[in-house]
Amino acid sequence: MKYKENWDMESVFPGGSESSTFKERLLEVSDSITDFSNKLEDWDPEGNSNDFTQLKSILQQYENISNALGEMGSFTTGLVSADVNDQKALQNSNQVADLRKDFSSENIILNKKISALTEEQFNKFLEDDFFKAMSFPLEEIRKKENDLLSTEEETIINNLSLDGLHGWGNMYNQLVASIQIPLTEDNETKYYSAGQFENKMNSEENPEKREELLKIWEDTWEKKADLFSTTLNHLSGFRLNNYQLHNYKDYMKVPLDYNRMDEETLDTMWNTIAKNKSPLKKYFKRKAQLLGVDQLGWLDVSASVDVGDYTSKKYTYNEAAEFIIENFKSFSPKMAEMSRRAFEEQWIEAEDRPGKRPGGYCSNLPESEQSRIFMTFAGSTSNVSTLAHELGHAFHSYVMRDLPIFNQRYAMNVAETASTFAELVVSNATIENATSDAEKINLIDEKLSRSVAFMMNIHARYIFERNLYDERQKSTVDSNRLKELMEEAQKEAYQDALRSYHPMFWATKLHFHITGVPFYNFPYTFGYFFSLGIYNRFLEDGNLSEDDYIALLRDTASMTTEELAEKHLNVDLRKPDFWQDALNSVHKDIEEFLELTESYI
Repeated sequence: MKYKENWDMESVFPGGSESSTFKERLLEVSDSITDFSNKLEDWDPEGNSNDFTQLKSILQQYENISNALGEMGSFTTGLVSADVNDQKALQNSNQVADLRKDFSSENIILNKKISALTEEQFNKFLEDDFFKAMSFPLEEIRKKENDLLSTEEETIINNLSLDGLHGWGNMYNQLVASIQIPLTEDNETKYYSAGQFENKMNSEENPEKREELLKIWEDTWEKKADLFSTTLNHLSGFRLNNYQLHNYKDYMKVPLDYNRMDEETLDTMWNTIAKNKSPLKKYFKRKAQLLGVDQLGWLDVSASVDVGDYTSKKYTYNEAAEFIIENFKSFSPKMAEMSRRAFEEQWIEAEDRPGKRPGGYCSNLPESEQSRIFMTFAGSTSNVSTLAHELGHAFHSYVMRDLPIFNQRYAMNVAETASTFAELVVSNATIENATSDAEKINLIDEKLSRSVAFMMNIHARYIFERNLYDERQKSTVDSNRLKELMEEAQKEAYQDALRSYHPMFWATKLHFHITGVPFYNFPYTFGYFFSLGIYNRFLEDGNLSEDDYIALLRDTASMTTEELAEKHLNVDLRKPDFWQDALNSVHKDIEEFLELTESYI
């Protein structure tokens, strides 16, 4: 079967950005939010202390509205991603954002009323199976009550965030959409979108050409550096003002609370990684020799290593699909079957064409019980990894689809566990199936490049964000200083091991400008090494099965990160042992890479 490279949005709402069905749904959901508001206002916890029929009805309607907003949001965001010039789709997306804002205000009231229940009332209604199933997220709501301002104040902040926080995020996306990067080849100048140029730059085989492309990339973004610094300053400034209003002493409180993660766990992870970077320098030195350069530059780190007569495999979309399905099957037939559905039913937008936004993501369609995956597929092994990564996200949502909505709201750190686990399944299978040392070298190098990304690139992002927020608490940070902070963070994280860096990375990387989640970067490193630890457990313990993995995924929104690891892996994430075990896998990859490449230098 030949899989299509464009996703199917017609089955969600027919008619694209002009969909009349979508417009009707907007009105229906708006009316539902009004009705929900009235029901919520009528519910008096004190007057109905032992009768929770009203609350059950309210939570059921809450779930219906949440699912509808999720469906509409994925639809509109998808249309904008696939065509950044679709102004009608952008308008529709803003209308969904308006409804989300209204619903969030009602959610504040709901949380306040649930928090106002006495301990006796709360324990009483947890005896009902309906409420008992969502006990953890409901208890979480009650614990957060101490952090909240009054209902009126929280509502004002929520309403202002639409044109404040989220407005600046939208501005960033529009700036990125306007970028056209000129490249002259064979006396012909062609203009690339940011996503297309990034693909071209990352797949360039010639080291000198890579440096030239990186300079063009840097220069293009630098022309709008002041505009990007404005969006970043207002995003961080809005958050810091919000934290100050809530009397939060530490700006890390919100990202840690969101990820249901202790600061001790985060510090232990980074400290253990920092102690394990030295072997990467040996890998860098050998890779530089293989690439024919004195020292690796920024793009060389992820460049493909082709030795002997081996050249990196280029995949057609169909080949990538079948390859992923087959390798998923070796670990999880259920993940393989869902992935086959994703390809056959066109859940994926992969076509390489102008007008698309850069990057990739997976978005849930809760009513359709499907997902939609966005990326630009150009045939590289890295693209195959991205595809597997996003399918891992889709599988995570898929196995949780029957849980209450509260129990589906897993945080980003465990979300990235599911995605990177899927990547590991595919990459390790390719290494095992390599037919020559040259092919194995190429594949191990690609895997090590990802390890470098999580140990160094994302560490640089974390260092940068910490320094940015420290300085932003005092004043705005201009574009020149942002470039300095970025390069300083990269040099620290990479331990001065590169000959060139990427000072404009703070502007080119969407993750710094995402409004939904603060400190969007460190969860990727957590997810990678947590998934690596899980994967190693499955290799070591023949009694573990895909059902054990699915059980872990289904618990990701029903306990803290530390509790999840304790329950399913019997480990303490606050101690370095687990992280060191995962990092030892990276050391083994480096040792194998050095041994295999010895004869090629």
